[in-house]
Amino acid sequence: MNLGISIRNMGPQSSREIVTECAVCADQAGLDSLWITEHIAIPPDDAEGSEGRYLDPLITLSYLAAKTERIKLGTGVLILPYRPPVVTGKLVATLQELSNERIQLGVGIGWMKSEFRALGINLRKRVSDSERVLSFLLEAFDNHIVSQHDQPFIFSPRPAKPPIIIGGAAPHAIERAVKFGDGWIPMGLKPEVLKPLAQDYRAQTRDAGLADPQIVVMTGLPLQDPGRTRDVIDTYQEAGATTLVHGQRYDKASQLQDSIETLGQLI
Repeated sequence: MNLGISIRNMGPQSSREIVTECAVCADQAGLDSLWITEHIAIPPDDAEGSEGRYLDPLITLSYLAAKTERIKLGTGVLILPYRPPVVTGKLVATLQELSNERIQLGVGIGWMKSEFRALGINLRKRVSDSERVLSFLLEAFDNHIVSQHDQPFIFSPRPAKPPIIIGGAAPHAIERAVKFGDGWIPMGLKPEVLKPLAQDYRAQTRDAGLADPQIVVMTGLPLQDPGRTRDVIDTYQEAGATTLVHGQRYDKASQLQDSIETLGQLI
């Protein structure tokens, strides 16, 4: 079981000092991965906990790539309808190359109506818009020359494609994960709920000729009780998870660093 940590790239905890200290600590503790989220336009009536402040995930991970050595860098998740295919491909490829191929590209279709409205994007088209970006990413990382709008062009840099891990609820997210992805991110599922879904997902990937899909679970672990935490990890592993990503609220870097060190001792 791989263990990761969710680092807040929102609110006052997203200062340069705090995100840097937490990322470096996670890298040095031997955790498998760190993950950050995405929002672009938070309305005033939904800003509790973040104050409407969100750092862009790709720029933040680019910064953290330069501050860390080995830890994988994950988006949990990048909201695809917000992003045009070619520009997104260029940003992801650049980050993948400069990070020495450490990106875990978690992606989703989005849900916040007010955010779609602020961006002038049709919420009802979010599935087709997302799949258009996914189709381009798969084509671009496989081909030196690609085409958009009847115009061929060179896609470069072109490092190894990062794992594309599809976030969202079954069954639709699983269908997209089988079609486009290398894994699935179910959000906050209990082990007993996860297990049959994970079995179904793996059966579909086998039928599609795909091997070793990732199942990344975002959750909160009871780190104040290491014995119970070990039991929870084992239960999730038996249910089919390959990575557990711990998330919690914190005000200071030291609070998350304590959790990171506890997780490091469980590896």
